[in-house]
Amino acid sequence: MGREYIVKDQEAVHYVTFTVHQWVDVFSRKCYAEIFLESLKYCQLYKGLEVYAWVIMTNHCHLIIQAKNNNLSDIIRDLRKYTSKMIYKAIIENPKESRKKWLALTLSFKDHIWFWEKGYHGEEIFSNQFFEIKANYIHENPVRAGIVEKPEDYLMSSAGDYLGIRKGPLDLAVFG
Repeated sequence: MGREYIVKDQEAVHYVTFTVHQWVDVFSRKCYAEIFLESLKYCQLYKGLEVYAWVIMTNHCHLIIQAKNNNLSDIIRDLRKYTSKMIYKAIIENPKESRKKWLALTLSFKDHIWFWEKGYHGEEIFSNQFFEIKANYIHENPVRAGIVEKPEDYLMSSAGDYLGIRKGPLDLAVFG
C-alpha cells in the first residue's frame, strides 16, 4: 500500500479493506476468521463500532463501518493490533496447522508480528448510492473469486443478512 489512509471525518461511515501481509491465505481456516469476527463483536459491544456490511475473504476483509464515539481511527488501530497478536498466536498454537513454520516466518519480521499489511484502504461513504455500490462490491467478492455462485451462499459475509436468509454473527447497523 503506497500511502496510509487517514480517516478525516471520525463520525462518517467508511468502507475499509484490511489485507493480510503478503496476501497470505490465513482466513482459509475458519478458526482464524472467527477470531477476527469475535474481535469485531467486542468492538461493537464495548467500543461503539457500527458494522453495516462485511466479508472475510481468504487473505483480506472488507467492512463498511462507523464509530458511535467519533473514534474510528482508534478502533481500527486497536482492532488490527489485537487481531494481529491473537491470530498469530492461534496459528503458532494450532496443532493441526500444516503451514505453521511457513506462516510464522511470513507473518513476522525481526521478532515482531506483521500480520496486516501496513495501512489499509479506506473510502468515506458519502451517499446512499455509494453505500449500495460498496455493499454490493463486498457481497459479490466471493462470487468474483469463484468461491460461490451466489453471494448469500458465502457464510463469512453479511450477504445472508441483507437478503433475509439468515442472521449472521454480527449485528448490522442500517445505513441512511
